[in-house]
Parts: sequence; C-alpha cells; structure tokens
Amino acid sequence: MSDTPLHLVPVRSREAKDFVRTWHRHHSPTAGQIFAVGAADETGILRAAAIVGRPVARHLDDGATLEVTRTASDGARNANSLLY
Repeated sequence: MSDTPLHLVPVRSREAKDFVRTWHRHHSPTAGQIFAVGAADETGILRAAAIVGRPVARHLDDGATLEVTRTASDGARNANSLLY
C-alpha cells in the first residue's frame, strides 16, 4: 500500500470496466452506467474506479437518483472514500 496523495479524475467507460475486471475480487463490471470516476496518484496512474448508474431497485429509479454500482481499488489508502 502506498500513502501517496490521490485526486479525482474522469474515467472512460471502457477504462473503468477494465479496472474493475482486473482488481475486483468477485464481481464483474456492471452492464450499464451513466458515468465513471477514478482516483489517480500524482503520476497519473489510476488507483481506483467507481461506476455510477441507474438504481438497481425499480422503486428508486425515479429519473433523478443515481447509485454507485461498483467500485474497485488496487489497495491504495482511502481510495474508495475519495470516490464516494
């Protein structure tokens, strides 16, 4: 684990899905998404990614609500907290 400072970066859909496929322990990437965001270190290396999409529960899908459907991290300290 590294204690290098992280910052938020925009992430393309394919890059986020590839990151989740590589680093998530037991889930594959989600089927759909609205946007993705990442956490990168000062050298620009992606250390974590979050995929945001429509709510899974139909009664919450009101057109204004989004849900974080998947996150993955390479173990960087506080990466998931930064993404949320």
